[in-house]
Amino acid sequence: MEDQREALRKIITTLAVKNEEIQSFIYSLKQMLLNVETNSAKVQEDLEVEFQSLFSVLEELKEGMLMKIKQDRASRTYELQNQLAACTRALESSEELLETANQTLQATDSRDFHQAAKQIKDGVTMAPAFRLSLKAKVSDNMSHLMVDFAQERRMLQALKFLPVPSTPVIDLAESLVADNCVTLVWRMPDEDSKIDHYVLEYRRTNFEGPPRLKEEQPWMVIEGIRQTEYTLTGLKFDMKYMNFRVKACNKAVAGEFSEPVTLETPAFMFRLDASTSHQNLRVEDLSVEWDAMGGKVQDIKAREKDGKGRTASPVNSPARGTSSPKRMPSGRGGRDRFTAESYTVLGDTLIDGGEHYWEVRYEPDSKAFGVGVAYRSLGRFEQLGKTAASWCLHVNNWLQVSLTAKHANKVKVLDAPVPDCLGVHCDFHQGLVSFYNARTKQLLHTFKAKFTQPLLPAFTVWCGSFQVTTGLQVPSSVRCLQKRGSATSSSNTSLT
Repeated sequence: MEDQREALRKIITTLAVKNEEIQSFIYSLKQMLLNVETNSAKVQEDLEVEFQSLFSVLEELKEGMLMKIKQDRASRTYELQNQLAACTRALESSEELLETANQTLQATDSRDFHQAAKQIKDGVTMAPAFRLSLKAKVSDNMSHLMVDFAQERRMLQALKFLPVPSTPVIDLAESLVADNCVTLVWRMPDEDSKIDHYVLEYRRTNFEGPPRLKEEQPWMVIEGIRQTEYTLTGLKFDMKYMNFRVKACNKAVAGEFSEPVTLETPAFMFRLDASTSHQNLRVEDLSVEWDAMGGKVQDIKAREKDGKGRTASPVNSPARGTSSPKRMPSGRGGRDRFTAESYTVLGDTLIDGGEHYWEVRYEPDSKAFGVGVAYRSLGRFEQLGKTAASWCLHVNNWLQVSLTAKHANKVKVLDAPVPDCLGVHCDFHQGLVSFYNARTKQLLHTFKAKFTQPLLPAFTVWCGSFQVTTGLQVPSSVRCLQKRGSATSSSNTSLT
C-alpha cells in the first residue's frame, strides 16, 4: 500500500511539474502574441519614417534643381534681352543713316553733296551695326539641366526588407577569463555587411552548464558593440560562473541570441566571521572598525541581562552566543572570540588547496594593522605573527611608521614604502604566502612554509579600520612574479 502511495506521489509530482511547464509556456505564448502586435506596429511606423525620409531627400533635391533652372533662365533672359536691345538700337541708327544717304543722292547742289557725303561716310564708319556680334551670347538649349533617375529607379524597385541577421557563434577557444576580466569573442556564420551592432547579455550564476529558466540573477545588457569581441573589466566574481549570449542587429531588426555559454570565474570569496572577532571590532560584511567602547558596551549588556553587578566575561557575553549568518561551518567552531590585545577577526572560508588572492585597504590613520593567514586553532589571546600558527604583514603607525613581516614572534623590517592597499596571495600546495602592493603589484615579502592545517584569512586592527575585497582572481603579474622567484622574496627562516 505504501509503495503504491509513493508511486502515486511521484506521478502527481511529475504531473504538477508538467502543469507548471505548460502554464509557463502558455504565458510565454500570450506574451509573444502581445509582442507581435507591438513589434508589427513599430515596424510599420519605422517603415513610414524611412520612406518619408526618402521623400524628404527627393523633395529637397527637387527644390535645389528647380532653383538652378530658375537662376539659369534668369541669367540667359538677361543676356539675350541686353543683346536684343543693342541690336534694336543699332538697327534704328542704320535706318536713319540709310534714309539720310538716299536724300543726299537726290541733292543737286554739288557743294552740299560733298559735305553731306562726307558726313554719311563718317556716320557709316562709326555705325553700331558694324560693331555688333550677330551671334547669340547664350544658348536656348537647357536639356543639360535634366536628371536621369533610371538607375536609381531600378534600385528603388529592387528594395526589399532588411534580412534578419544570422545568429552569432561564441568562440570559447578565443574567449578568456583572467584578472577579473572576461573577453568574449564571437563570429558570424555568414558575412553580413548590413550588421550595425551587437548586443551582449551576461549574468552571474552558481550553476554549471546551460542557463536555467528560473534564475535569480537578471541579465545585464551591453548595447552598441561594433566589433565581434568585447571585454568586461573590473568584475567581482562573487559567483562561480557567468552566462553569456550575444545577438546581431542591423538598422531595422535584431537576430536571435546565440546559444548561451557558461564560463567559469574562479576566484576566492569569503566573508568576515563576526563570531571570531574581538569585542572592540565592529564587523559589517567586509568592513571592520575598531571601537574603544565595544567591550564595555558588551559588558553593560551582560550585566543588564543577568542583573548582577560584576562584569561579564567574554565567555558569558551574549555576543558569544550570537552566530553570524555569514559564517560557514569551516570557521573556528565553538571556540571563543579573540580577546585581550588580540584585536583579530578571521575569514569564514578555509584554504586547504589551490591559489587564492584578496586585497585589503586600511585607513591611513590606523595606529596598527595586520593582514595574513592563520590556522583556525589560533588561540583567543594570540596576536597575528606572534605564534607559529600565523603569518602576517604588519603596519605600525604608532610613534613611527614601519612595515614588518611577522611569524612565530620573529620580525623582519621591510625596506619598502608602506602602501595603503595590500594584496595577499596564498599558494597552499607550494607553501607560499606573499604580500604585494595592490596598486603596483610590487612584491613586499614572501613566507615559505609547509602548512599542516587549513588556513583562514586573518586581520587585526587597533585604533583604525579596514575593508577587504574578495572575489578576486590571482593577477597575471603576481603569477609571473611567483614563477620568476623574485629576488625580493624571503623565507620565514630569515626573520629575526
